[in-house]
Amino acid sequence: MEAYPSELLLIAFVAMLAPFLAELPSGFRLPVVVLEVILGILIGPHVFNLASPDGMIGTLGELGLTFLLFMVGLEIDFDKIRGRPLSLAVGGWFLSFFVALVCMFFFSVIGLIQTPPLLAAVALSTTALGVLAPILRDRGELNTDFGTYMVAAAAAGEFGPLVVISMLLIPTHSTFVHALFMVTFIIIAFVAANIALNTRASRLIDILTRTMQSSGQLPVRICILLQILFVALAAKFGLNIVMGAFAAGIVVKLAIKGKEGELLRHKLDAIGYGFLIPIFFIVAGMKFEVSALWSAPLAPIQVMLLLGLMLLVRGVPLFLYKKELTPEEQIPFAFYSATGLPLIIVISEIGVSSGLMPPDRASILVSAGMISVLLFPILAVKLRGKFILPW
Repeated sequence: MEAYPSELLLIAFVAMLAPFLAELPSGFRLPVVVLEVILGILIGPHVFNLASPDGMIGTLGELGLTFLLFMVGLEIDFDKIRGRPLSLAVGGWFLSFFVALVCMFFFSVIGLIQTPPLLAAVALSTTALGVLAPILRDRGELNTDFGTYMVAAAAAGEFGPLVVISMLLIPTHSTFVHALFMVTFIIIAFVAANIALNTRASRLIDILTRTMQSSGQLPVRICILLQILFVALAAKFGLNIVMGAFAAGIVVKLAIKGKEGELLRHKLDAIGYGFLIPIFFIVAGMKFEVSALWSAPLAPIQVMLLLGLMLLVRGVPLFLYKKELTPEEQIPFAFYSATGLPLIIVISEIGVSSGLMPPDRASILVSAGMISVLLFPILAVKLRGKFILPW
């Protein structure tokens, strides 16, 4: 217990330092989340060993992950992305998943990447909306046409892998019972969403509005309760907890509207991006084993190959967007889409705990995901408008 105050102080300092460094005048500014990961690597046990991602720190990191997925669900504006953006996103993710499966079966057969093809394919087809949303917001692109298509593609890149993970990779019961639990959870989520959409009781609205500025903060507490409830339900039903957090965010998004809803959103932003979410990214950096990059003769080649495959897999759907994106937007779209980390960490942990993936292979997969977060958003911003695809 005595070590926690100093480690928490260090993490709080790093969380404050990251946005400060991002605002320093320079030729190019790194995204805040990238700085948080880099600083986490530096203070972690694999570099300067100033803090350890265990105990209370690890728990706060897990809470940060669930709050990140909750805020991701809150970011999605279904009125904006439904229709063509959503249909292109879903079709693009299925195409990515198919290409990833083919590639991973091939590299598994020739022995270059010895990772279960299904696990690796799901990991390669993810997109970290939780990482991209704050970057797009800070750049003022979240509400543009480019941002709308990017959010839709990233949402499919989060939700599709979550469904595959929950249905195929982590069944704690028989297939029929697990499918039944999955359907039950979806029904509960739809019922909650319907209640959120149709809540118009003036007495309830008056109470929520009145307590918004009081010490009671009832709307905020309801949102936190709903998040924990959905996470607990997902865990109880044998699903991944990030699906519960994601569903809770969607339900809250459907419920909050108008001026009061915007105020509630700002309060949740403060809790998430001001406290818990930075801790998740810092802890993720602390867990990153730098030595995995040279742990075996083929490790650097495997990491670079996985990075290339991530870009290929999530870049293949670009031809579907020829009419929706300008030529200057297409390469940045591919780099943003190939950015993945949170679900790659989850998939790797599932693979190791289930015995399907050796720890060293999981480290290589996480290394590729970590580098994608550090590199791809920077390249997306840097290359914006400089390279045009030949079609």
